[in-house]
Amino acid sequence: MVTNSLQFENRLSRNKGREVRTQSIATRFTRAEEQALLKRAEASGKNLREWAREVLLRAENTEKRYDMEMHIFAELVGMQMILMNALSPLLNGETRTKEEVRAMFQQIQKSKVPGAQEILARRAQQASQK
Repeated sequence: MVTNSLQFENRLSRNKGREVRTQSIATRFTRAEEQALLKRAEASGKNLREWAREVLLRAENTEKRYDMEMHIFAELVGMQMILMNALSPLLNGETRTKEEVRAMFQQIQKSKVPGAQEILARRAQQASQK
């Protein structure tokens, strides 16, 4: 009886200061899938529900981080395009008008994301060929 009381108090103390969890998601697994998930949860020292919750939330955060990383990568590709398009003529002693520079920036704004995607696709293809 004392053990049950302590477990209940531990659960109450963990809940203090956090928003109440009222929503749940149900899903079905085969017995083999359930056993594999239980092993993973046990290995992390958590019960299956807490472990699954953390895995799902981690996946959500990973997607957000991926979106930000893609944005940053596209900006880096854009900077590379600016340097390549601007430095080459300068090194050859050529000058550019404000309108030409503005047009270059607009073109790079349109092409940096497709350029970044192309670079990643090429790298993925090269990795799959190894």
